[in-house]
Amino acid sequence: MLAVAVPLIVAACVGLLPHRGGIATELAAPPADEATILAARGPDMLVFRFRDAPAVLVLSFPSLRQQGEMLDRVAAFVEKAGLPHERVLSDAELSAAIRQAGDIEETYYYGHDYRAADLARFFVAADHDGVVLDAQEQRLREVLQQAGLLAPNAVGALISIPPEVASEQIDATSRATILHHELAHGVFFTDPAYAAYARTFWQTVLNETQRAGFRRFLGSDGYDAANEDLMLNEAQAYLVHTGDARYFVPGRAGLSVAEAEALRETFVRGMPEGWLKASALSGRGR
Repeated sequence: MLAVAVPLIVAACVGLLPHRGGIATELAAPPADEATILAARGPDMLVFRFRDAPAVLVLSFPSLRQQGEMLDRVAAFVEKAGLPHERVLSDAELSAAIRQAGDIEETYYYGHDYRAADLARFFVAADHDGVVLDAQEQRLREVLQQAGLLAPNAVGALISIPPEVASEQIDATSRATILHHELAHGVFFTDPAYAAYARTFWQTVLNETQRAGFRRFLGSDGYDAANEDLMLNEAQAYLVHTGDARYFVPGRAGLSVAEAEALRETFVRGMPEGWLKASALSGRGR
């Protein structure tokens, strides 16, 4: 995650989602690599399966507003500090939480990432609480259902990226950084070997001072620092897979540049084999 009434049409690079009575009947989510996802443009949301990790669904948005409308309430439910994680916020509560964080709907997060189980839990809680979801959130449910991410015991993840927005300093470089950062989360959510490795690294390679530094950094950006799974997941993504200084510099986590680089090298050396390790070894994300 990086801190930062619509018809049910999901555009994909191979065409548009077919409709029947206004309801999506088939999810056209083509496999795509990072370059293809970044190059794709459309007037509406684009949906992809990440080629090297097909359990990761990627949403590419044409505007920060559309992304916020669809995912901000999920963010509050799953991982924002100081908010309830067992119930879904009402519209008024969500607006107040965003204002209290010093944000607006468009900038609550620049990129989102969620495991399938948390997305399913969100919709179950919304239904239980009688929260009326907006059009974009209803659309999200349709996309996830079509992709199989709301099925019982589904193994999958959803990530998102924004468009280039000059006023928010999201250019081509930062957009690529956001995608790579979120893909690292997608792997964490869908690859048990990688998740176990990241957890062991957090618990046994980082010392308590270093872990506390990450908690302070992440807490200052609104993450729930009491959520240990969230902390270690964000730590691996920022430390290893986020090279743009606009989003992470070691000092924010209490690390020197040399200390951070040594930790990164240690992490990459021991990573499970796969596209993410190959990417890290090649310098992607730096």
